[in-house]
Amino acid sequence: MSLHRTLVTTARVLRQLRHDRRTIALVIVLPCLLLSIVAWMFSGTPTLDHWGPMLVGMFPMLVMFLVTSVAMLRERQSGTLERLMTLPVGRADVVVGYALAFALLATVQGLVLVGFTTWVLGMDVAGSLGLVVLVAVLDAVLGSALGLGASALARTEFQAVQLMPAVIFPQLLVCGILMPRADMPQALEWFSRAMPLTYGIESMQQLALGAAWADVRGAIGAIALFVVGAIVLGVVTLRRRTR
Repeated sequence: MSLHRTLVTTARVLRQLRHDRRTIALVIVLPCLLLSIVAWMFSGTPTLDHWGPMLVGMFPMLVMFLVTSVAMLRERQSGTLERLMTLPVGRADVVVGYALAFALLATVQGLVLVGFTTWVLGMDVAGSLGLVVLVAVLDAVLGSALGLGASALARTEFQAVQLMPAVIFPQLLVCGILMPRADMPQALEWFSRAMPLTYGIESMQQLALGAAWADVRGAIGAIALFVVGAIVLGVVTLRRRTR
C-alpha cells in the first residue's frame, strides 16, 4: 500500500462526487428531510429529543451504504476499476482511497445533519454535541465501509440495492430501537452484540440521556473496529478482473 497512490485515488473519487449533484443531494439533503418529517409529526412532544439522536446515527449509515455500494459497482461495470487495477496500484490503495473519499463526504453529512437537527429542528441532547457528531460520522463511515465490502457480492446495481435489506435490516431489528436488548431472547441479544449498528444506537441512546465520553468510549471503539474490519474485507474481496 502506498500513501501517494491512496491519496490519488481519493482525489479522483472526490472529483467525481463533486460533479454528481444527485448523490450529494441524496447524502446531505435526504437525512435532513427525513428528520424534518419526524419533527413535524411529533411537534410539541419530546419524541425528537428521545428518538432524534438514534435516527441521526441510523440514517447516515443507511444512505452511505447504498451510495457507496452502487458507486463502487458502477466503477466495476464501466471498466474503470479494471483499468485502474492494471496500473501499479494495490487493492488496499483502491479500497482505502475510496473509503477516505466517502469518509470525507460522511463527515460533511454528519456535521450538516447534527447542526440541522439541533439548531433548526430544536433537538435537545443532554450529552456532548461533539460526541453526537463523532458517532454520526463514524456510523456514516461504517455504512461506506460495509458498502465497499458488500459491492463485491453484487454484479448489478439492482443486486447492490438488494443487499441493503440483507445487511442492514437485521441490524435494525436487534439494535435496541424496537426492544431493549436486555429484554430480547438470549440468542438474539448475542446476535445483536455482533452487529455494528447496535453500538451506534447504544451510544446515541446514552448521549441523549447525558452520557459522557467514559460512558460511550467502548461502543465508539467497537464501531471503529467494525469500520476497519469492513475495509479489510473490501480489500480481500476486491478482484483485479471485474468481468
